[in-house]
Amino acid sequence: MGRFPHARAFALSLPGASEEPHFDMASFRVKGKIFATVPPGEEYLHVFVDEPAAEAYVAEDPATFAPLLWGRRVRGLRVNLAAADDARLEEVIEESWRRKAPKRLLAERDHGRAAAGPPPV
Repeated sequence: MGRFPHARAFALSLPGASEEPHFDMASFRVKGKIFATVPPGEEYLHVFVDEPAAEAYVAEDPATFAPLLWGRRVRGLRVNLAAADDARLEEVIEESWRRKAPKRLLAERDHGRAAAGPPPV
């Protein structure tokens, strides 16, 4: 079945997130702005982070992360879903969502985390 169902569920759990078609891909959006796409086959997730973040993820784990290029510019990451663990997958999806979400939704997300308390150890 693959890892895409987990990625989809997490992306849609973020405040204001929705799923819509984008050409031949699925896209995840917040307030109409795309923060991730999934090409046909659901083997990869494309997330939109800044170039320094993309370089850091690739340097840390090149089996999971590759630069996502638009022309010659790095626009984000191509995530190999089969190689990604849940925590890193959620981290990179949320990082991309945070770049596109309005302040009100960021505050809602952060408030929800604070109310839930620290994660179990």
